[in-house]
Amino acid sequence: MIYAGPMHDHNDRPGHSSWGANHLNNALRVVGIAILILIAAILYHYLLRNIIKGRYFLAFLIIWIIMAYVILPRVYRAVSRLFLPNYFFGRTQVGDGLLGDPINLAVIGKRDDLVAAMEAAGWSMAEPLNFTSGLKMIYAAVRGANYPNAPVSALFVFNNKQNFAFEKDLDGNPRKRHHARFWKTPEKWWLPGGSQADWLGAATFDKNVGLSLFTGQVTHKIDADVDQERDFVLQTLREAKVTSDINLVRHFTSSYHSRNGGGDMIHTDGALPFITLKDDIK
Repeated sequence: MIYAGPMHDHNDRPGHSSWGANHLNNALRVVGIAILILIAAILYHYLLRNIIKGRYFLAFLIIWIIMAYVILPRVYRAVSRLFLPNYFFGRTQVGDGLLGDPINLAVIGKRDDLVAAMEAAGWSMAEPLNFTSGLKMIYAAVRGANYPNAPVSALFVFNNKQNFAFEKDLDGNPRKRHHARFWKTPEKWWLPGGSQADWLGAATFDKNVGLSLFTGQVTHKIDADVDQERDFVLQTLREAKVTSDINLVRHFTSSYHSRNGGGDMIHTDGALPFITLKDDIK
């Protein structure tokens, strides 16, 4: 079936595998939220009342950093290894092991053609996330400064973080941006249902910067309608005339409502487009 425009259908009944994975993931998040509530109660009882009066602010800041960036991620990572399946089922994972954004793109083509296609469609390749680019990102987000190659956080598929990512910011503001991450699939690897692709992608729209619901880390908050962002990527590629075929496989996964690793609500119809790129794109 050739892609002919946006397609949304959220009425599928979840399959057993997706149901189990999502419920295990939700259980992990409930545990994390319970820990956060307990910590918040302790902090308020022993520190926050004094912090409100202007005391112990530095101690509170240090405790927040340790909990958000050291202790809670380690807890999630350890527990998720016991319960979450270690095989592909259409979701990415964040660094602490929780389920991340849905996989909603499949690409057939060489690396150079994928890079050339995205650039021809007006996308910019994101810089790798490191100390320098992280500081630039913070400065740009705070000041609302233009940073068209701002880094994106690491998500994992096949136990590997994305090979690269592309983005389109809005009005030069890195707090709001379209972005898509891509992973190289293993050699001779088959998707569920017997299909093959050279690359898998996860496209979402960053709508603001905030705190993760599950760890308290500073992160981008995404729009819940990931299908709309998938369709936006397809639209830009079609307009750039860099594809030879787009085959939209409906119900590749069951439709579902869930949360990503930052606690943001997401919903998808489960469709997966297989994008065949033209050869030797200039």
